Amino acid sequence: MKSLLLSHFTATSCIGRGLEQTLAALQQCHSGLLPCTFETVDLTTSVGEVDGIDAVEIPEHLADYDCRNNRLAQLALMQDGFADAVRAAAEKYGSHRIGVFIGTSTSAILETELAYRQTDDETGALPDTFHYRTQHNTYSVADFTRLYFGLTGPAATVSSACSSSAKVFSSARRMIAAGLIDAAVVGGVDTLCLTTLYGFNSLGLTAAQPCRPYDSNRDGISIGEAGAFILLEQQPAQLEDDAILLLGVGESSDAYHMSSPHPEGLGARMAMQAALDMAELTPQQIDYINLHGTATPSNDAAEGKAVSALFGASTPCSSTKGATGHTLGAAGALEAVICGLALRNNLLPAGINTQQLDADIPLDYLLENRDLAIAHVMSNSFGFGGTNCSLIFGRAP
Repeated sequence: MKSLLLSHFTATSCIGRGLEQTLAALQQCHSGLLPCTFETVDLTTSVGEVDGIDAVEIPEHLADYDCRNNRLAQLALMQDGFADAVRAAAEKYGSHRIGVFIGTSTSAILETELAYRQTDDETGALPDTFHYRTQHNTYSVADFTRLYFGLTGPAATVSSACSSSAKVFSSARRMIAAGLIDAAVVGGVDTLCLTTLYGFNSLGLTAAQPCRPYDSNRDGISIGEAGAFILLEQQPAQLEDDAILLLGVGESSDAYHMSSPHPEGLGARMAMQAALDMAELTPQQIDYINLHGTATPSNDAAEGKAVSALFGASTPCSSTKGATGHTLGAAGALEAVICGLALRNNLLPAGINTQQLDADIPLDYLLENRDLAIAHVMSNSFGFGGTNCSLIFGRAP
């Protein structure tokens, strides 16, 4: 099967709405992480909150889908002419020939949290305005995206923790290879909620200050929210000069521990090697790696060992979570878009907030932006339970 074309893509996170703002933030080494003032949360931590989500108005015919997650999805879909591109693809292929594969981890848990505050004192019933199927169910965001565009092809949500919206590329690729669809809307959406903020805090995994991936003093994650979407199509005979291609996907499951990675990064290494094999590339041909880099001691150490074992210490790499925060189920898609911007602009983005690199992790970790002509980049997304996915993107020859 030929490589797939990322014909259009967009992202909205705490560093900006759409590609222009996202690129500018990366070029300026700007972080969107701020002290948490979200909802009723009372924690000393920083978060990557997206402004303006509550002002988004869901179309009337989709009113039952109104929740923070779907509002962020719609906000992201409205950027960079992405919605117009999807509608044009529907005209070209037919709405039944376009799939929808979206990753999320928490879906719209916030909506359920808010509903529980309004339970009936006598019966315990949730308010009539709460619709689990359309507001909280993990399929909600994929169903909302499908209905938003009137698409009738296969649709699914992938919810595999922090690898969710990396794995959607694999789902779409298999569907296209099987001849079931001609194109796919893939992406990821996750939004802030009390469950994740208090949950990760209870595990001792949240940092008080903006996260510092691969820093010797790293002490936890900063949770963010984001919506990112990509339109995948079969590679045409003629490619434009700035075309970005999906060259390889590697998946693995080391199943080492529910919340900790294999200490030697076994599953991570297997996923990276599988992506290289599919792309028919050697480690030396990867010009940049967007690391999973959550800034927890165990995650960075395990990923660092895996990367070092496979690539050595000379491949430039960084984690952009110091800018965006860890957007959980949306991280894979968001960082895929960042990789697309890196390829188009020959930009290797710095891992901001990191000041003193961990000497026990021998990598060429970028503390400053680097301008370099690049052809191939890898993006890593590793989740709880040992669910791992690595993606390789490249510029058209």
